[in-house]
Amino acid sequence: MHEKTLKLLEFDVIRQRVAQGALNEAAARRILGELPAWDPQEVRNLKGLVAAVGDRIASGDPEQRDPLPDISFLLPKLGVAGASLVLDEAYALGVFIDRGEALKQWLLAGGRQDGEAQEPEQKLLRTLVLALPDCTSLAREVFRVLDKAGKLRDLPVLREIRQRIRTLTKDIAVLITRYTQAEDTRCMLQSSVPSQRDGRMVLAVKANFRGRIKGIVHEVSATGQTLFVEPGEVVEKNNHILIERQRLEGEIRRILREMTRRIAEQRQAIEAFHEGIIHLETIRARARYSGETQGHFAHGDDPGFGFSQGIILKQARHPLLGAQAVPIDFALEGHTKTVIITGPNTGGKTVTLKTLGLFVLMNQFGLALPAAPGTMLPFCDGVYADIGDEQSLSQSLSTFSAHMSTIAAIIAHATDQSLVLLDELGAGTDPEEGSALAMAILDHFMEKQVRLIVTTHQGSLKHYGYTQEQVENASVEFDAETLSPTYRILMGVPGESRAVDMAARKGIPGTIINRARSYLQDERADVSALIQGLTMKHQELHTALKRQQEEEQRLWEERRQADLRALRLRQQEGELKAGGVGKLRRLLEESRKTLENLVREVKEGELSREKTVKVKQFLHDLETTVATEDAALQEEMRVLAAEAVDPPALLSIPQAPWGLVKQQRLEATDPSYRSPSGTLNPPAGNSLHEPGLRPPQFSLKPGTPVLVGKYKRQGRVFRADKNGSWVVEIGSLKMRFPEHDLYPFPVSEEHQQPVIALPDLASDMSPRFELNLRGMRLEEAIEALRRQVDAAVLAGLREFSVIHGKGAGVLQQGVHTFLKEQPQVEEYYFSRPELGGFGRTQVVMKC
Repeated sequence: MHEKTLKLLEFDVIRQRVAQGALNEAAARRILGELPAWDPQEVRNLKGLVAAVGDRIASGDPEQRDPLPDISFLLPKLGVAGASLVLDEAYALGVFIDRGEALKQWLLAGGRQDGEAQEPEQKLLRTLVLALPDCTSLAREVFRVLDKAGKLRDLPVLREIRQRIRTLTKDIAVLITRYTQAEDTRCMLQSSVPSQRDGRMVLAVKANFRGRIKGIVHEVSATGQTLFVEPGEVVEKNNHILIERQRLEGEIRRILREMTRRIAEQRQAIEAFHEGIIHLETIRARARYSGETQGHFAHGDDPGFGFSQGIILKQARHPLLGAQAVPIDFALEGHTKTVIITGPNTGGKTVTLKTLGLFVLMNQFGLALPAAPGTMLPFCDGVYADIGDEQSLSQSLSTFSAHMSTIAAIIAHATDQSLVLLDELGAGTDPEEGSALAMAILDHFMEKQVRLIVTTHQGSLKHYGYTQEQVENASVEFDAETLSPTYRILMGVPGESRAVDMAARKGIPGTIINRARSYLQDERADVSALIQGLTMKHQELHTALKRQQEEEQRLWEERRQADLRALRLRQQEGELKAGGVGKLRRLLEESRKTLENLVREVKEGELSREKTVKVKQFLHDLETTVATEDAALQEEMRVLAAEAVDPPALLSIPQAPWGLVKQQRLEATDPSYRSPSGTLNPPAGNSLHEPGLRPPQFSLKPGTPVLVGKYKRQGRVFRADKNGSWVVEIGSLKMRFPEHDLYPFPVSEEHQQPVIALPDLASDMSPRFELNLRGMRLEEAIEALRRQVDAAVLAGLREFSVIHGKGAGVLQQGVHTFLKEQPQVEEYYFSRPELGGFGRTQVVMKC
């Protein structure tokens, strides 16, 4: 694989864009130094990992997006005996481990539980993550000494020393105050505010009072008017402070040295953890780039695929052209080994070569491709390209000789699993000799079974494409009406160069254009007419194929609607049967109780006429009730039969009452559904699908839209849970439901079933990553903070920040008092100075 090919195809630009998505400098450097994989299994594993991480990013779970500090420079330091990490180094190590462990947990949370079926990509990712050592104890070791802001904690031994320093400082302040407030000494001072020199408290004494205040002169001002004197009675206190400060620094060094020693004992685990997290971050950067380009992974590098299935590009867009990219369709299938692309200049031939070559490199770099599903790229052991003009005056290389030097190197390295891209083959020399040499080169590559894509303007190569079994012609489409290229690839049809037409578009005078046309031979004109005829036939075939696809889509949609109508009939039939059985059960239960009462009355006394009348009345009422229910059932069956004859009637609403439950649901959302008589009628012209139809083959999987619960709330399946239940996303909430409470939700607008709108309790409970309380009164701020904590608990938000400002400290104190009383809050602390300091509080919720 030539490094020059990577630059020609601009693969280095793709690497730079992928590296920009990495959250760690070491991971970015590794991406910039990596090459496409040339081992088939390595390519499959890499794409599987990227796909699995991409699924996690797309799942909607909060992603760990905090940057990972670069600790690669300090790992060798852990191997030096007696070495000690400084505060910043220890903090970087602790943060890297802490965030690395969070990344591991986030990746593991997306896979299925042990024992459940897993996708191969998820299983591969889970195996990789679980192989990393657990370094949480090392992070605890670091943050036992440091706080979350990277400051040294107030440990008991340090607290004692600092307390002595504060006591001595206070004593010195008392002594200094005697000089600044006493009438006899205050006039001797340039300033009543003491200052420090070399960490010692001194007084600014006027030079003319030198000697009046006994002590040590530490410094004289530049003008000589001020002496900085340390009073004698303060000297001993300052000496004690200096000693205590040295003790404090020594104690800090000892603590850091002990912490470093304990960490260094697990150096191998740290190095393995660091290597694994960096590798995962390179995978995540690839997945993030693939998501940004809305790409799809190419198929074709599966075991046993080889090169026999060819190359298929569907709606392929060059990733560096952005919105200007024209989608390309390209196919190299069956026994075809070579494709010769012809057509006008600036028509897209070179872009096609670069897109194909770059896609192969991106595919083997583990990236999804900006193309439609169905794109197929086999594994390649190398990509070789000769594109552009490499004329060099310093090396005495002409355009032709530069091309020949590059092609010679390609011939020496290409194999039957290589992809070779040659631009303007045979150009730069005599056309006859260039064509002969080009055909000989094509013969050589076909003998070696090399996959070859060639662009050319040589007319003889078009004929060559028709005479060789393993060669296919292709062209870039040209609009004869506008005299401009359309940038579409037409497979099987050679193209005209259209040099005269392109020259006319670029401003060449008409007299010259007419003379050029007169020089064209009649045979050439005949060939042009043949090519134009083939192009028109190709367009007609494309139009017919498109109509066929539209007709197939229409027939499929009609069949789907018919299946839906049949499903609704079966559902209504089942509901009728279930309702009939339920009424019969209630009727039997009520009748049984009445009959028991009558029998008990007969047994308790004589058989009177009154009792006989009661029995006869009961039997008459029972007969009447059964006849009424039978008539209602027959009416329901008649309506159902009518709907079976006239399927569109399924979309209308029966005029019969809907029942109490439906009535209450509609009244709760729209009072207009109740008629003056009290019965419930739908608005005219509207249609209502009864949600909750459950087809026999209805299957659930993550991402399936469903209706859930009693009120048929719209949601989306998130993942499978234990005991046959499923976790469903409803708004920002995730809730667990048994499978029998989930119903299909039709996606198409034509068959979308209306859902009764109920207030979405979660819509106002979305937590914020940063809550700004500035400008609020204390009561308003505490209420907003209370809602934020509740929303964070419901949404599973692990950490957020509160901006309260400094001011008089009322908001700050109120926020901290409230957080202290919340059992859901694990800890809270002020942010780092660059993030807001005492005006911003970071809140960490309990897991």
